[in-house]
Amino acid sequence: MASKGQNFGLSEEQVALRDAARQFVQAEIVPVAAQYDRSADFPSAIIKKAHALGLLNLIQPSTVGGTGLSLFDACLVIEELAAGCSGFATSMVANDLALTPILVGGSPEQHKRFIGEIAKSGAPASFCLTEPNAGSDAGSLTTQVSRDGDHYVINGAKQWITNGGVADQYTVFATLDKTKKHKGICCLAVPANTPGIVRGHHEDKMGQRCSNTVALTFDNVKVPVANMIGAEGSGFKIAMQTLDLSRPMTAMIAVGIARAAYEHAISYAKERKQFGQPIAKFQAIQIMLADMATNIEAARLLTLRSAAMLDAKIPASLESSMAKRFAADMAMEVTTNAVQVFGGYGYTKEYPVEKLMRDAKLMQIYEGTSQIQRLVIAREILE
Repeated sequence: MASKGQNFGLSEEQVALRDAARQFVQAEIVPVAAQYDRSADFPSAIIKKAHALGLLNLIQPSTVGGTGLSLFDACLVIEELAAGCSGFATSMVANDLALTPILVGGSPEQHKRFIGEIAKSGAPASFCLTEPNAGSDAGSLTTQVSRDGDHYVINGAKQWITNGGVADQYTVFATLDKTKKHKGICCLAVPANTPGIVRGHHEDKMGQRCSNTVALTFDNVKVPVANMIGAEGSGFKIAMQTLDLSRPMTAMIAVGIARAAYEHAISYAKERKQFGQPIAKFQAIQIMLADMATNIEAARLLTLRSAAMLDAKIPASLESSMAKRFAADMAMEVTTNAVQVFGGYGYTKEYPVEKLMRDAKLMQIYEGTSQIQRLVIAREILE
């Protein structure tokens, strides 16, 4: 969407960054997005090209091989990636999600070792928090970690792990004592080639199909004590700090999906004729398009505000939850209405909006469901 607000306050460097991401997306992602949606293959070659251009590991420090962007600037890039294909965007943003716990909780040596090696290589990484019986209630996870001399031993299972089948490194959350709930949770960096890790099959998902999603099993997986990120029992706090930072990035994926659907709907409404004129002339269609444009802009501004606050080290749990909740629900509404604008054609795979509708649904589920975001918002405003 060529919005005036989209350019408001951006520096020349930020506009150039956004435009470079847009050019990459138009050249490399848009032409193959439908193909990867059908095949559900992981787009490793294209992600390698994105890494070479600095479009991966966006908020990781440049001193250890990351791109070193502010969260605000990363969001500008992520909107463009998601407008091309949210499966690609999710796969790429997953690296920042996996490495940020190390950034916020790790030592300089751990930054160099566990962020630097991934950031420089461009390899995928995974954030391993969710379990088969611990999704929204992350404090109840049961994956166990125990001390054994100069090693920790991990046993348990993780579910819905983005990049899990292709990652070189996992950031794993496990508990020393599940009776302590969140106070017993630890965070560990685990190389993917460590013996005892079993990768499940790639899930056959409704949307974002090229984003690799698997279950993982950890069977007596041993890692050195030096792989513990932060102190024992600090893992839950590290996870929550990470999710505060990741919510604006996730929200911007939703904005990108919605923007793409809106742009397709605008173009189609101008071309499709009924009763002797383009359907864009009908007020019913105009109202739908007006609501799309307004809500996309509102979600973008909510998201950028939360990112700017976090860049300024201002606590933003409320604002980032508002952004993620609003953007996710907005994307579902916009993509559904885009299909409606296309009518019967929108319900076929010949046109792109049905994919965008499928992709959008996941935004209301992962990185904190829209219902959980509402609970976070309620807690913040009542306290």
